[in-house]
Amino acid sequence: MKKVEVKVCLGTTCFVLGTSNLQKLSELIPQKYGDEVTVSGSPCLGVCSTKWESSKAPYVKVNNELVQEATVEKVIEEIEKQLAK
Repeated sequence: MKKVEVKVCLGTTCFVLGTSNLQKLSELIPQKYGDEVTVSGSPCLGVCSTKWESSKAPYVKVNNELVQEATVEKVIEEIEKQLAK
């Protein structure tokens, strides 16, 4: 069984720019994917710390793929791609 790991950045920039809108993932993912997908928060993924002016936060990592300007829909789309590999 293929496992997919989702990490949601909870850093300040990501939170201010919309991570709070991704809270639905913690309910939706277990219902939709069961044990195939795990979701957790990360204090900071370190993506926007060097060039925050051009940040595309909020960020989410799905396995090793970075989702920029993350929305629930974009994260689900990437999960589907990872499961299809």
